[in-house]
Amino acid sequence: MYRTLHPRTSANSRPAPPACTLPSLLDATQSDLQTGLERGCFSSVELVTAYLGRINEVNSELNAVLEVNPDSLRIAEELDIERRQGSTRGPLHGLPILVKDLIGTEDLMETAAGSYALVGSKVREDATVVKKLRDSGAIILGKTSMSEWANTRSRHASNGWNARGGQTYAAYHERQDPLGSSSGSAVATDLSLTFAALGTETRGSIILPSEKSNIVGIKPTVGLTSRHVAIPISERADTIGPMARTVRDAAMVLQAIVGKDEKDNYTLAAPFSDNYPDYVAACNPAGLQGKRIGIPRNVIETLPITLPGATGPIVSSFERAVAVLKKAGATIVEDANFTSYDDYRSSVAPAQVLAADMLSGLRSYLSALSSNPNNLQGLSDIRDFTQRSPEEDYPARDTDLWDMALIAGMDNTSPGFLPLYQQALYLGEEGGLLGALSRDSLDAVILPTYLAGDIPGIIGSPVITVPFEAFPADISVQFNERGDLVNVAPGIPLGISFMGPKWSEESLIGMAYAFEQETLSRGNLRRAVESRMELKDVQDILRKRTSCLPN
Repeated sequence: MYRTLHPRTSANSRPAPPACTLPSLLDATQSDLQTGLERGCFSSVELVTAYLGRINEVNSELNAVLEVNPDSLRIAEELDIERRQGSTRGPLHGLPILVKDLIGTEDLMETAAGSYALVGSKVREDATVVKKLRDSGAIILGKTSMSEWANTRSRHASNGWNARGGQTYAAYHERQDPLGSSSGSAVATDLSLTFAALGTETRGSIILPSEKSNIVGIKPTVGLTSRHVAIPISERADTIGPMARTVRDAAMVLQAIVGKDEKDNYTLAAPFSDNYPDYVAACNPAGLQGKRIGIPRNVIETLPITLPGATGPIVSSFERAVAVLKKAGATIVEDANFTSYDDYRSSVAPAQVLAADMLSGLRSYLSALSSNPNNLQGLSDIRDFTQRSPEEDYPARDTDLWDMALIAGMDNTSPGFLPLYQQALYLGEEGGLLGALSRDSLDAVILPTYLAGDIPGIIGSPVITVPFEAFPADISVQFNERGDLVNVAPGIPLGISFMGPKWSEESLIGMAYAFEQETLSRGNLRRAVESRMELKDVQDILRKRTSCLPN
């Protein structure tokens, strides 16, 4: 819905043209927002104010945002001045973006993985992706809530819970499980508490919460975006990616954060030199025509084990998505199976690799802090702090994953690590995604998003999830293992994920965009919670304040 306004002036923007249209923030795209900013219909200060108002409306109920940047309005004003002087830094100039609490910012905000253990610690510089966003003119609006320590603490955790912010909920059902660890980034993006957000993924933590919040999530190839000054889980699996309401907007944020970084040597393996693909231009409505897309049916057959009671609706929705792909010109290849998937499901190697990487990575991260008030040196110190601190809800929320990693005592320099990693790689490569792609000369593999995170997580390959449908009205409500979150219920979103080989984001974005344009499913779902504040409300408030000032 758009509202038409007549000319006005503001201290924070140039005079408006004869008529302006203000986009509804719930669905506003980059194009909508930049058009309004360029025409002077509203300013970045007004945009930030509107998003802050939207956060205030719903955050006490959903806990998607841990803290807002106290400098965000000042930064917005500086960017407005640049725009009035005829200078903009790019397509994200003046647009607010939230970042997950794993991603370092050298400012007045915390970088704490949702835990009190790191509150008060200070990084020496912005994360590389944050610096790239700031350089592109984006405004870092705040830090999003997350599953504490990216769900590495306990096997019996609640997705979206952390000591700093409490329990995050998604917006489509009361007490809805937000899934993954980038939960706050997903919920905030869905409700348009921000233009877009950054999440991190080790194994499903961008795509799973994106599905459950009805948004687009891009998990990039490990090395496409730098992880420098991000709290690590696994150097072999961690990646930082965009979460947005449309494929094009997600591609635009991705474009801003890719690039080589000598402080993250995984980025030096990217095959693009300095000429990275144009991910925004890849958004082509014909992106599915002629593509060969495989379905690993043996993976889908495990749904009754992993999510009993929801198999039928997920599979039915998936089959309707397959029909859309065929109609859009794709060739579907059945039984493009992951041949070692049964072995993967019984193997401990992938989890042991992540645990070993975590032991090494956390030591390195903690040693690089400029301030470390709790004198944490590694995972053992983090565990001890967590068990001592009442705010961390121990032992009700245990530390069993950390306990097992510490008992094993293997980091990624240990003699047994490399053979273990090679075992895991086989399960993901020849026995998994890469074998399926090569056997049938496929451009991509598709799965229900719920099943799409594990195998790409082992090998560091990309995944894109796109909204598509929701659980039907007649499905029974189901809770998570702890019984505190609803993970299956009428109206909870479902998505489809596109997977490809490393560095195939350009092709995957084209396919995802074409699917999105064929379906336009995001707008069909209804939330239990929404924010109501719009730009018009902000402008009315500012106008009233101005009229009350003495002459």
